[in-house]
Amino acid sequence: MVFQQEDVLKTGTAFKFKTQPVDPSDPFKGKYIFLNYEASTFSTADTTWQRNEDVYVTIKHDSLGFVQVTEVTKNEPKSEFYIKAKVDWYNEFEKELNIVYPFNKFYMDETKAYNAELAHMKAQQDSIPNNTYALVFIKNGKAVLDNVFINEIPIAKYVEK
Repeated sequence: MVFQQEDVLKTGTAFKFKTQPVDPSDPFKGKYIFLNYEASTFSTADTTWQRNEDVYVTIKHDSLGFVQVTEVTKNEPKSEFYIKAKVDWYNEFEKELNIVYPFNKFYMDETKAYNAELAHMKAQQDSIPNNTYALVFIKNGKAVLDNVFINEIPIAKYVEK
């Protein structure tokens, strides 16, 4: 499993996912930043989605270099860039599918996690758009979260400033 993750990091393609982190605590796993992504919703009129169902999310880079979801299917696509994820829920009123990605937790030194949350909230109030994101490498449906950035600085280094 470690080899597979290392292979994805070395030979996969990098995608930037816009983030909205919060800071929950898990006594068994330590501190982490829970990541919610703008790309976690997808507009679709298809109402047949089931909670926790496996789905395949096809992605591409948008004009600013961030991820853009182009399709969500129940079958593995032939596309080069896709992620196996899970259905969170389907909102019939908004006609939106909510997706849970397998890289929604970024573990940090517990002494930095709270400061990282505060730094992110402050960065979100900044007038500069797209200043917080997660860098995720994708290869053959597998995804590995490499780091979280604020203003192009890795979040652990950012909170040391």
